[in-house]
Amino acid sequence: MDKKVSTKIKDPVHGSRVTILSVDGGGVRGIIPAVILSYLEAKLQEIDGPNARLADYFDVIAGTSTGGLVSAMLAAPDDQHYPPRPLFDAKSIVDFYMDKCPSIFPPRGLFPLQNPFQPKYDGKTLHELIKHYLKGTKLHETLTNLVIPTFDIKKLQPTIFSSYQVKDNQSLDAKLSDICIATSAAPTYLPSYKFKNTGKEFNLVDGGVAANNPTFVAITEVVKEISKRNPALSNFEATDYSPFLVLSLGTGSCSSDGYYDAGEASKWGSWQWIIHGGQGCPLIDCFSQASVDMVDYHISVLFDSHDSGYNYLRIDYDKLTKEEGQMDLATQENLKNLKDVGDKLLTLPVSRKNLDTGKLEPFGDQTNKQALDSFAKALSREKKARNDSFLKK
Repeated sequence: MDKKVSTKIKDPVHGSRVTILSVDGGGVRGIIPAVILSYLEAKLQEIDGPNARLADYFDVIAGTSTGGLVSAMLAAPDDQHYPPRPLFDAKSIVDFYMDKCPSIFPPRGLFPLQNPFQPKYDGKTLHELIKHYLKGTKLHETLTNLVIPTFDIKKLQPTIFSSYQVKDNQSLDAKLSDICIATSAAPTYLPSYKFKNTGKEFNLVDGGVAANNPTFVAITEVVKEISKRNPALSNFEATDYSPFLVLSLGTGSCSSDGYYDAGEASKWGSWQWIIHGGQGCPLIDCFSQASVDMVDYHISVLFDSHDSGYNYLRIDYDKLTKEEGQMDLATQENLKNLKDVGDKLLTLPVSRKNLDTGKLEPFGDQTNKQALDSFAKALSREKKARNDSFLKK
């Protein structure tokens, strides 16, 4: 994490590094990265004081689905404070998941099987909570840059709500509440979401359809912004990742032998691919996990091949039980289990996914906690360097 980095390019706020936080989708499993972020923010507060918040340190925070909600909560301003501070600290996001998820995903009671002719949940509680907390805040008003993917089912193409694009495309400067409702609209679980902004209509579903792991989307947005602000960098070597400092957080998955069996699936029709024994949606599970793993694989290879492997920290867990792996199991017992997974992750070694075995394998000799400690120090140094540079001007 402390390796010397290239200074060929400067990030959009004139530092020597580009700092990126990315949070995957995963429903109630969003509590796992929230626990990790709570630890990181507490570490930054140890270094820089109790007012330190994650939005002070990351140039861009990206999130898909539940990760999009986490990102918005970290970056949205609290209108009760001036100068503006984030609406939520990281610890309070953990509390949010523990307190609110049971009402967002209520138990099915006597009728556990999903009605195939409507979403599993009506989404009203989720929508009300999002609108209550985020109010009328628009994308351009966030305390740091946000990148939140969605998918437009009318155009059959991704729509990326990016702080970097709002100046050139005012229709993307939507309310954070609309963006978060849209990126969380998981097909079969929650209703799709239509809204208009500056006359443009959006017909959106969960960003996981396009990028359940939005890390590479965030990197691409930053590279585009760098090139746009400095045309001399139009030939920027896209595979030079030495200036980037990236933290990518997963929401966990079941063990590689814990999902579905091809022999059994060979007999499935459309119904079984959408509803499997009342638990989960195999079609969505396959698409979302494929997106997560392929992005991680691609980025880790690129960073490693340019001697920047320790600039990319991916933290995920691949030993969830089938119950823990469900995106909507919001019992107090399961939420506590997921919180415990987040705490346990801190003690485990930094790992990378081996696509041959399907398992996470140790990478380097640090635990995730030790790696986050190093990451926090690097973030703090970068912030101080930027402040010093500003004062000298």
